[in-house]
Amino acid sequence: MARARYRHWDGSNRLVQATGPSRAAAERKLKQKLAERSLYQPGFNGMSADSSFPELVTYWLEDMEIEDRLSRTTRNLYERDMRTLVLPAFKDLTLREIGVARCDYFLKHLARRSYSRAKHARVVLRLALALAVRHEILPRNPMDHVSRLHRKKTIPDAFTIGEVQEIRATIKAWESRRILAGPRPDRQLGQIVEVMLGTSARIGEVLAIRLQDLDLDGPIPTARIAGTIISRKGEPTHRQDHPKTDRSVRRVALPSFALQAIRSRLLRSGDTEPGALLFSTRVGTPRTTNNIRRLLRDVMDEAGIENVTPHRFRRTVATVVNDAQGALLTSELLGHTDPRITMQHYIQRNETVKPGHRGTARQSICPSKLSAGSTGSVPGPCDLAHFLSIWSQRPRLAPGGTKSNDRRDNSRRAVERGLTRVV
Repeated sequence: MARARYRHWDGSNRLVQATGPSRAAAERKLKQKLAERSLYQPGFNGMSADSSFPELVTYWLEDMEIEDRLSRTTRNLYERDMRTLVLPAFKDLTLREIGVARCDYFLKHLARRSYSRAKHARVVLRLALALAVRHEILPRNPMDHVSRLHRKKTIPDAFTIGEVQEIRATIKAWESRRILAGPRPDRQLGQIVEVMLGTSARIGEVLAIRLQDLDLDGPIPTARIAGTIISRKGEPTHRQDHPKTDRSVRRVALPSFALQAIRSRLLRSGDTEPGALLFSTRVGTPRTTNNIRRLLRDVMDEAGIENVTPHRFRRTVATVVNDAQGALLTSELLGHTDPRITMQHYIQRNETVKPGHRGTARQSICPSKLSAGSTGSVPGPCDLAHFLSIWSQRPRLAPGGTKSNDRRDNSRRAVERGLTRVV
């Protein structure tokens, strides 16, 4: 047996001992034990490397509440992912026992079942262990050295012109059907789809548009995207005063088909209060995104049309704008912080290297170009060039906060040069 008094991180001297088959073996074991104690020092919170993983999870959740940097929705999502995906596999382990090999093995096996689950688990596990490193509970984060997750590459899917035509016709027929009992459809579903196609906004952002966000009487009618709809468990659905990111706040010029849908909605609702939502329930409360997704799915299923989601409308607009203007402008329209996100997840790549004059140019998504499913005649031209030229002339802000006419004119000229072949 070998013994020694060791001064711990809290300033106290404690007796540490180790046993072995010989004096030399006991001394080697004691030195190893002391070396490990010097690596893993308890923080001011009383936790150490011998603390259990559930203790760290509790501490991590409390730290997120104190920091208050993440939105409530994100914190709820992180807590759900931690409790359902990670905690069942690590609940009986101490922090000292969580190493690179164990984390790597866990994520790889989870990825075999679901890449999405493995990705979510990786995020929350890394965050919790990073907190342990920052607070000097662990010397390093084992998640920094796990292998990357790999998933099969998928091509973003966008609607074709024919599919958009069919969806519009289906919604129009459903909203015009004969109702024997109960309230008649208020035609909001078709109007929401038109605004999504005209603005490329997320479904929550469209449902959060207020009357004060609209400028319909100016030279260039616009809608300001400056909020989203939030539905949390145990809380009423409400409008959040900012969208997904700071860059997502944007003012988008409205093509004529979206403008017509908005005017029809205002005429039908009769609302004049600036803070009123453009789209709301019959009692004036916000509509939930899940409600619109479910309604759209039910209408499409009844007609036998598959794979129609609000986000696919967003990818459709991204693909159309990218074909004419490129990824940078598309990223700005969608409110992305990085054009690479737009390219990877939203744009359906055109395999033709140099598109010809007629066969490869995309047509307009404007109803006036569609023989069936039109929401009504639209005065004046409404092809893709018209849609994009309207959008490109929207007000833009230079770094000093003033409108940047140079950028606006450059964008407009680029549209005119690039789309002269569109028929």
